Amino acid sequence: MISVLQIISDTNIGGGGRSLLSYLQYYDRSRFHVDVVLPRGSALTQRVQTLDVPAHEVDAMADRSLDRAALAPLRRLIRQLDPQLIHTHGSLTGRIAGRLEGRRVVYTKHCAFPPGKLLASWPGRTVNGWLDGLLADGVVAVGPAARSILRASGIPDRRIHEMLNGVSPLPLPTPEQRRQARETFGFGPGDFVVGILARVEEYKGHSTLLDALEQLKGRPVRLLVAGEGNYLEEVRRRSAALPQGTVVLAGFVREVERALWAMDLQVNASYVSETSSLSLLEGMSIGLPAVVSNCGGNPALIQNGENGLIFPMQDSAALARAIARLMDSPDDRARMGVRAREIFQTRFTGQIFAQNVEQVYLDILKGAK
Repeated sequence: MISVLQIISDTNIGGGGRSLLSYLQYYDRSRFHVDVVLPRGSALTQRVQTLDVPAHEVDAMADRSLDRAALAPLRRLIRQLDPQLIHTHGSLTGRIAGRLEGRRVVYTKHCAFPPGKLLASWPGRTVNGWLDGLLADGVVAVGPAARSILRASGIPDRRIHEMLNGVSPLPLPTPEQRRQARETFGFGPGDFVVGILARVEEYKGHSTLLDALEQLKGRPVRLLVAGEGNYLEEVRRRSAALPQGTVVLAGFVREVERALWAMDLQVNASYVSETSSLSLLEGMSIGLPAVVSNCGGNPALIQNGENGLIFPMQDSAALARAIARLMDSPDDRARMGVRAREIFQTRFTGQIFAQNVEQVYLDILKGAK
């Protein structure tokens, strides 16, 4: 039995937390024993325990990658639990604690923000690559964009393990469930519902989507914005300039499937930091085609003309044309929906994701021997 200690600093359930929960749901319990360490009061704790995985809380590291106060309790837990491998998510302190206790360490790069000027410089890359090797045996890059960012910041390619996310499939809606979901958000049978399920931040491209919507004025297009964030008030202001009822701001949606059931088409318009969108994967699992920007890992999930369409990021005219094309071609939309489910089932299930993660564990431990 291989023992693994997962350390995550998130207090809310973001992309890193959801990725961790996907792994915990599907990992091979006949070969691996997993414990999870979280900051006290994290929203993830109960979800981890529900999956029958031991969760240990510490009074530090809440939403902080580096927190000196977390070092001593993490080292005590490592000595107590005695894991063979430590896997961290957003916790540099966890990596330091693992190394100080002489353990093998791997971490996941969940985002793809470009490195700053200092880190991208030759001295910055050199020092960062050296420090990274000192604190970890490898890094999981969630998609090609994350891999590129890691390489640009000095991480040698030989230590990067690239993989895409995987998720549990959402339940397929009955016609009645779909009708009810649409009614919940105020959509009628004649509306063509375009949805975006993401943090409402400027880099997620909500502005590009609203620009495209303005170019589709006069057509029965409705927009469902599910999520919260710092850009929400600007989206609200822009939405007020469109005909009343065009945009529905749903806020945080706890039952993600209901938002996706209400959509005819999902959009991802990001122009920064898109690795391997969980929302796109969940949409694919129920046969929802997507129109996505060519940002980061989006083209690794959506194959142009197969399970959706790809447009150049921040090009609102191209986005408007793509939406109009699928709106006017229900046969193409249906074909892409079928293909979306096929691609999901062969590449992006939670089981496949867990197997990929565990192969990284085995490779790192084999290297240790």
